Amino acid sequence: MAAGPTADVRVVRYPAGTADADVLAVEEPVEIRVDGDPLAVTMRTPGDDPELAAGFCLTEGVIDHPDDLERAEACTLADYGNVVLVTLAGDARGRWQERKGRVRRDLYLSSSCGLCGVETIDRIARRVGPLAAGFAVSSRVLESLPAAMADAQPTFTRTGGLHAAALFTPDGRLRLLREDVGRHNAVDKLIGALLLSGQLPCGPGVLLVSGRASFELVQKAGRAGIGFLAAVGAPSSLAADAAARFGMTLVGFLRPDRFNVYAHPERVVA
Repeated sequence: MAAGPTADVRVVRYPAGTADADVLAVEEPVEIRVDGDPLAVTMRTPGDDPELAAGFCLTEGVIDHPDDLERAEACTLADYGNVVLVTLAGDARGRWQERKGRVRRDLYLSSSCGLCGVETIDRIARRVGPLAAGFAVSSRVLESLPAAMADAQPTFTRTGGLHAAALFTPDGRLRLLREDVGRHNAVDKLIGALLLSGQLPCGPGVLLVSGRASFELVQKAGRAGIGFLAAVGAPSSLAADAAARFGMTLVGFLRPDRFNVYAHPERVVA
C-alpha cells in the first residue's frame, strides 16, 4: 500500500519512445467500521481518512448531528491496515443498531443499480434539514471559482488525476478544499472536516465540485445544510429534481464566462 496521495512510476513517452518518470494519484481501498460493524469499503486517495469516514457517516445517514460522533480514527493494528474506526456517542449508538440494515441496503443500491424516482427523493428529503439561506452570489464571483479551485489543488497539479470539492464564501473566498480520486469522497472529506472542527452547519457559501453534479452529491450537500452546489460539469435530471425539492441552488457547466442554473436561481444575482 502507498503511504501518501501520489506514487512515482516509470513510463515510456511517445512519440519519442523514451523512458521517463511520472507521478500518479494513488487509489486504495479503505474500510469504514461503525461501533465495530463493517459499514462500507470505498476506493479513495490516502489522506484525511477520519474526515472521509466522519463525512460519510453524516451524508449517508449513520449520524444526524455532530454530537452523535464520539471519534473517528485510523486503526493502528498492522493486520487491519486501511481501516477507519468510527465510535458513536450517546443515543446514536442505539439508533445505529436500528438503522444499520437500512443504511447498508441503501448503500448497496446506490453503488450498484442507483437510487431513482420521486419516492426516493421524498425519503431523502425527510433527512435533509434547513439549508443555508438569506444570501446571494454574483455571477462574476461564480465564474471566478473554477480557477480559484484549480489554484488550490496541489496534488491535481502534479498528477492530473484527482477530483476536488471546495467550499467558498458568497464573496468568493476559499474556506476549505479536499481532493480525492472519487468525487463523492472529496465531498465527504470536506464535510467531515467541517464536522470534526465544529463548523456544521457551515452557513452561507458555495460548494464547488470538479466533475458532474449527481443526485448523490446533492444529497450529501443537503445533509450538511449546504444551500448552493455548483459543478464544472453537467447535472443529472435527478440531481436537478432533488435540488429543487430540497431548496438548493444548483449550477452546472460553470465556466469563466457562462453557467446554467438548474434550481433556485434566486441565490444568483447579476
